[in-house]
Amino acid sequence: MAPDPNKSASGSGTTRDETTVKVPSKDPKKKDEKKDEDLSDEDLALKQQLELYVERVQDSDPGLQKVALESMRQEIRTSTSSMTSVPKPLKFLRPHYGTLKSYYETMADSDLKKLLADILSVLALTMSAEGERESLKYRLLGSEGDIGSWGHEYVRNLAGEIAQEYAKRQSEEASVKDLMELAQQIVAFHMKHNAEPEAVDLLMEVEDLDLLVEHVDSTNYKRTCLYLTSAARYLPGPDDMLVLDIAYMIYLKFEEYPSALQIALFLDNMQYVKQVFTSCDDLLRKKQFCYILARHGITFELDEEMAADDEDREALQEIINNTKLSEGYLTLARDIEVMEPKSPEDIYKAHLLDGRASAGASVDSARQNLAATFVNAFVNAGFGQDKLMTVPSEASSGVSSGNWLFKNKEHGKASAAASLGMILLWDVDSGLAQIDKYFHSNDSHVIAGALLGVGIVNCGIKNDCDPALALLAEYIDRDDSSIRIGAIMGLGIAYAGAQSEQIRRKLTPILGDTKAPLDVIAFTAISLGLVYVGSCNEEVAQAIIFALMDRSESELGEPLSRLLPLGLGLLYLGKQESVEATTEVSKTFNEKIRKYCDMTLLSCAYAGTGNVLKVQHLLGQCEQHLEKDATHQGAAVLGLAMVAMAEDLGLEMELRSMEHLLQYGEQNIRRAVPLALGLLCISNPKVNVMDTLSRLSHDTDTDVAMAAIISLGLIGAGTNNARIAGMLRNLSSYYYKEASLLFCVRIAQGLVHLGKGLLTLAPYHSEHFLLSPTALAGIVTLLHACLDMKAIILGKYHYVLYFLVLAMQPRMLMTVDENLKPLSVPVRVGQAVDVVGQAGRPKTITGFQTHSTPVLLAAGDRAELATEKYIPLSPILEGFVILKENPEYREDH
Repeated sequence: MAPDPNKSASGSGTTRDETTVKVPSKDPKKKDEKKDEDLSDEDLALKQQLELYVERVQDSDPGLQKVALESMRQEIRTSTSSMTSVPKPLKFLRPHYGTLKSYYETMADSDLKKLLADILSVLALTMSAEGERESLKYRLLGSEGDIGSWGHEYVRNLAGEIAQEYAKRQSEEASVKDLMELAQQIVAFHMKHNAEPEAVDLLMEVEDLDLLVEHVDSTNYKRTCLYLTSAARYLPGPDDMLVLDIAYMIYLKFEEYPSALQIALFLDNMQYVKQVFTSCDDLLRKKQFCYILARHGITFELDEEMAADDEDREALQEIINNTKLSEGYLTLARDIEVMEPKSPEDIYKAHLLDGRASAGASVDSARQNLAATFVNAFVNAGFGQDKLMTVPSEASSGVSSGNWLFKNKEHGKASAAASLGMILLWDVDSGLAQIDKYFHSNDSHVIAGALLGVGIVNCGIKNDCDPALALLAEYIDRDDSSIRIGAIMGLGIAYAGAQSEQIRRKLTPILGDTKAPLDVIAFTAISLGLVYVGSCNEEVAQAIIFALMDRSESELGEPLSRLLPLGLGLLYLGKQESVEATTEVSKTFNEKIRKYCDMTLLSCAYAGTGNVLKVQHLLGQCEQHLEKDATHQGAAVLGLAMVAMAEDLGLEMELRSMEHLLQYGEQNIRRAVPLALGLLCISNPKVNVMDTLSRLSHDTDTDVAMAAIISLGLIGAGTNNARIAGMLRNLSSYYYKEASLLFCVRIAQGLVHLGKGLLTLAPYHSEHFLLSPTALAGIVTLLHACLDMKAIILGKYHYVLYFLVLAMQPRMLMTVDENLKPLSVPVRVGQAVDVVGQAGRPKTITGFQTHSTPVLLAAGDRAELATEKYIPLSPILEGFVILKENPEYREDH
């Protein structure tokens, strides 16, 4: 409060104790008289009136006292003030606060004493010294009245004092019963007056959030839960989980099931997911839940409780199994009219460059063809047709698909054959039919590619007859290691997140086989990590740990050995403390891999949590300037991005620390920074990040340049971003003589035009609330492989690029009717606005355009229906959303 001109001058400092009133000096009197003259007549009257009341309160006659107190109370309550100034009565009573306080101490207990306590409590609002908590003290001594009648500011001040007092009493282990009763009153008051965030804050301070469930009603539960879920990201554990639990309870109470389901998935609590299914008995709404589960990419079996009727259950399970994804994606493609297959040349747009680049294009043609294979696979992903692999068999086209395959050398054929799986992505039936011909090849690389292709086609699609397992199982134990890797990686991609026992039984023996080559072991570890992602499975962890201990020192020095710790880390993805036992074990590993393992486990376990302490720990690892054995720093830098990608604030801070790492970090850190930036802004081309990567793509260190180029592809993945496309075209002419850099440029060009701009790699969905574990696992696996580009991506393991398929999802909003057939309705699509804790009903999107569905959603976009005719069954319009007709809708004629 501003110091107050009408207060006696000697008291205008910060010391507000009783002595200030009784200073015997002549100056204040003169000044006072001058001040009184400034007051208007009304104010003067009020001031004298109040001074009279103060004297009367000290009168010996209780009748007079009572009248005086009542009148004083009346004055304070009825006084209205502007926002900027102190209410008049409080201002004039300021000099008398000390007098009233000392008189209060002398009074005998009576109702009058309580009345005075009430008034003192209000006066203390502006007058008590900092940290004295007098307002609360007198409140607890006063009468049990309605606190709201003294106004909002008073209640808010009390809430703050309760929080401090509670903390103090907790440390002294004193009783807090009286505080809790007051807190209840305050919460009830806040909830009635649209101040939900303040009620939640108070309850968090007094550690009693359960009270909230009683006080929410149908008008304010959405705002309350929105605040709870947003606050959860900034709370230390285990409070964050508690808060989400409460939000889940509230959503269930008001039958807002889709939101409850999202919280259940965020908590990764399958009991809660079940509960949502059992609490709701509307089949249509259950179908919507299934779409949410399918998008999240978890394997989930419905049982009798969740859907009693067999036919219904099959229909629901089919949605969870994602069988209609391909169909929906192609509907989107037809609607946007991008079905026409594109060739790599359409993407490179070489004609836009000067002459020299196209002249040099003939060098190292096998490497160029391999790049074209990937570009073709990424661009035509999921469309089922392209110009290289699925050319129709008529002779008119002149090229048959066999020819392209054999334009690749040895291991290049594996990627070429697997690219067919990518083109037929999600379309299991026709995919397996078209890949089948490669199984009869004599070339082991082609067979390996076909096996991987089978895995890719089945990625994210569950099927009761498990075609992938049936086809791949017999190839796991072949002698040829490339065929084994093809089958193992295929299983990992097809069953990511499935936690399937059969696959564990098939793959764990390989880890224990001492004769198996390192690359087979490494891919087995990754595949097991993917299948059991985030499950903390003991047996798999054990198998990978033993495999790590069995390897010789020379093997642990090889680049692929870094995939073993990563496979171990994926088991604990996002599981926080559960990783600690394994971290202890990892301290016994060979020192070559010990630190790498430590960083990887830490970064996986806290991925997507935004845990500040872990970020600091990882930064601490990056600041050491080591001469040798510093590979673990690369993993730490990626870890920083994994932990900090959870929310926007952490993300911005992380982007800033990445700048520092670039300036002060050693070379191995600089190589990892572009990859970390790629992860932080994946499929979300922020201009500042784009510029940083563009600068790094001309770096003198080729490793840094290659990482930056790949990351340009990642941040622009599936966005068709023209600026990045232009940068990459310029890079392709800049590096036209350097085959390996040119290869990276081509890969990045393919990524930017991923699925002709209909796909995204972002692992977050549902308005950046849920993190899909399989998607993140796929991206992180690729990034760890990119830490040693030359040996892995540019060596013979370029097919690790196909791990990205785990993160590919159509970035669409597809509205369907009650029979799950596409339904076109107008929607507004615009930038999402954060409306947490704002008053009233603010707009949730800004700068919108109205389109009719299906529509594409860019990063940070949000959609809302532009018609009242239908009601969406999910509050978040993303992916597949079922609309039901609004019974109250009347068309205006």
